[in-house]
Amino acid sequence: MLKLTLKLILLSVFIMITSSCTDTSKDTESYLLIKNTMILTMDAKETFYEQGSLVIKGSVIKEIGETEHMLEKYPSAQIVDGAGKLAMPGLINLHTHIPMTIFRGYADDLPLHEWLYDHIFPVESEFINAENVKLGSKLAVAEMLRSGTTTFNDMYYYIDEIASVVDATGIRAVLSESVIDFAAPNSPTPAHGLRVSEEMIKKWNGHPRITISVSAHAPYSASGDLIKKAKALADKYDVPFNIHVAETRKEFDQSLKDFGFTPVGYLDNLGVLSDNVIAAHGVHLTPEDIEILAARGVSVAHNPECNMKLASGVAPVPELLNAGVKVGLGTDGVASNNNMDVFEEMNTSAILHKLNSVDPTVVDAQTVVEMATMGGARALGMENEIGSLEPGKKADIIMLDLMQPHAHPMYNIYSLLVYSMKGSDVETVIVDGKIVMHKGEFTNLDEDGLYDKIEKIADKIREKSQEIAELNGRSKQHQ
Repeated sequence: MLKLTLKLILLSVFIMITSSCTDTSKDTESYLLIKNTMILTMDAKETFYEQGSLVIKGSVIKEIGETEHMLEKYPSAQIVDGAGKLAMPGLINLHTHIPMTIFRGYADDLPLHEWLYDHIFPVESEFINAENVKLGSKLAVAEMLRSGTTTFNDMYYYIDEIASVVDATGIRAVLSESVIDFAAPNSPTPAHGLRVSEEMIKKWNGHPRITISVSAHAPYSASGDLIKKAKALADKYDVPFNIHVAETRKEFDQSLKDFGFTPVGYLDNLGVLSDNVIAAHGVHLTPEDIEILAARGVSVAHNPECNMKLASGVAPVPELLNAGVKVGLGTDGVASNNNMDVFEEMNTSAILHKLNSVDPTVVDAQTVVEMATMGGARALGMENEIGSLEPGKKADIIMLDLMQPHAHPMYNIYSLLVYSMKGSDVETVIVDGKIVMHKGEFTNLDEDGLYDKIEKIADKIREKSQEIAELNGRSKQHQ
């Protein structure tokens, strides 16, 4: 009886050990290991590996370390060879209107208010619908992934359709329905826009890559009451609140005339400024405005190329950073920038502020890379999830091809990224632990027929633009 009992005990131990070994093997098979690669982590310690390996488990980064040790520890992991590549955090585009890709190149070389009210708003009312929003969003996601953006913060219409594209393509996004004082393409009233926002927050709640936020278009296009209601909704669900602020001198002067405050002062007087607010642009700011933004914890989405193209001015980014304001980089919509390449925004931002300040030391390369990664993450309240490569954080990673002339020699990794590398150097993109683009090929996005469909929309827009031009001409003749 004793021998039988011992045999049963030994058998049980053997089964436990065997099961444990089998489970470990199965668990190991779910790992993704990027080996032999240069790694820029963007963590607080500025950790940089000239050669190392990065291990992903599910949607998160498991470990970063020496290649030989990682290969021994995870022998059955799926391998991505990173030789000749740089792995870094995916870039964050902090301010976009992605369906506006269908208006790329439409009504260029105009001041913002003329561009917006005489051209964009009329053509949007005609062509922004569910189907065109989906097509424009697919085009934008393809452009962003190819140039290294893994997260974007968007303000537009038909966000349920945008969310469906985000869900299908694998990118990460914070989306908000643009609430405005007049009828929008899918919202006949501001109240309807707020209801849509709340419905979308509830519908997409819990999605691993989609956050629904709230926005009011701008102080000049949304009443104070509407702005307060929109902000209250954002606070209710603890999500970001987006609003265009102090983009042009005309807006700044009109705010002083109408409200007796600067745009920032006006919003502060409304009581809506807090640490979940993302102020897009922030070009025309007084020293007092900057103090308010810093004190309230407001973030600024800096869009240098858009601001330059529309001649809106130069945002006081050095002063904002010195005051401790959170600053991230955005492209704005393609209709007012013409591309969604955050690498270009990094380069432009670094060079622009040196010229504007007549000081080559301001907004240095490392600061700019920080703005495009952790800066955007902090603005979105997602600094514990994205923005750097660290164990426990989301595996949002881009890999750049270093085997090309403009990547050599390398004296400083930040300088190389800002002044030499391009969005087109991105070869592989991983979001939430899944490969969404490898060697330039998408895994979840079908480009077949997409460009033809976009061009067909453009043909219709050209026809309509002629009608709008004629109407504007007749209107000016009667004035």
